[in-house]
Amino acid sequence: MNRLSEQVSRLARDEIRLAVAEMRTKGKRVGAGAGLLGGAGVLAWFGLMTVIAGVVLLLATTMPAWIAAFIVAAAVFVIAGVLALVGRKQLERGTPPVPEEAIAGVKKDIATVSERAHR
Repeated sequence: MNRLSEQVSRLARDEIRLAVAEMRTKGKRVGAGAGLLGGAGVLAWFGLMTVIAGVVLLLATTMPAWIAAFIVAAAVFVIAGVLALVGRKQLERGTPPVPEEAIAGVKKDIATVSERAHR
């Protein structure tokens, strides 16, 4: 019996070590992936800024450069405003972060059980 207990204990420790090693490996991969995604985001940002500069330069072929820059800036601000409004609406729909449907279901279940208990 003592030997069985010792073997179960050793098996549990080995499983925990294996789980820790697996999580460490996965954590390194997640960290590397997050870093690569961050780098991709920065490069995408630079790409977008280059496209915007290109649009300014394109418009500057038909009008003074300062007017072209203001037109492109106004368009960027309009797009930013629309994105902000959509984002705000999404935040409002997601807050407070409470599972309201699940809570309503639990309350309904409690009411049903209470009602049947009183019968």
